[in-house]
Amino acid sequence: MSLSPIKQEILETMLLNGKPLKAMDIANEAKKEYQPVNMHLLGLVKMGYVNLPEKGLYAITEKGKKALGLPEEVTKEKAAAIIAYAPHDKAFNFYVTVGKPLSIHAHNMRDFAVKLDKADLTSIEFHMQRGDFEAWFKMLGDEELAKKIVLLKKRTLAGEDLRTQLKHIVEQRYVELANLAGEPIPTEEENHTHEHTLS
Repeated sequence: MSLSPIKQEILETMLLNGKPLKAMDIANEAKKEYQPVNMHLLGLVKMGYVNLPEKGLYAITEKGKKALGLPEEVTKEKAAAIIAYAPHDKAFNFYVTVGKPLSIHAHNMRDFAVKLDKADLTSIEFHMQRGDFEAWFKMLGDEELAKKIVLLKKRTLAGEDLRTQLKHIVEQRYVELANLAGEPIPTEEENHTHEHTLS
């Protein structure tokens, strides 16, 4: 069943945020009027694409993710594989532009979030425009994160706004996958130790 453009936008907004939201927040994020968004949300709930985990908060369901073209729910094994350490030939290499590497490499999702702080904003914008980030996450096996990056790109953010949003989305997804895989989530302190051992 095909979704109307506004229903699709509502689901995409919810997917990108990755957490339950109030109808008003969804309307603001999607830059739409509150009334129609509220009406469409009720329709999406009836269709099973959205649920209400708590009173007044809406969240996208697995069925809703599937309606956006995402594959089946990620298993524990797949989550572990996605966040596993990638060998050097599969690492993400940051460039300022074609032929100008930054000598910054990310070997997994957690490492990527840490290295985003070190990468030049020009590099982040360069890779975002080319679609390199979503291609890498797809290569790691994470269709959902790749889709979120595509949605983020549509927002045409730049500079620190882009870095902050991108880092937030990647970290949020990492925590989700680590929880699913049953792996411990490192603290900020461990992140800094991890940085020194990798640099």
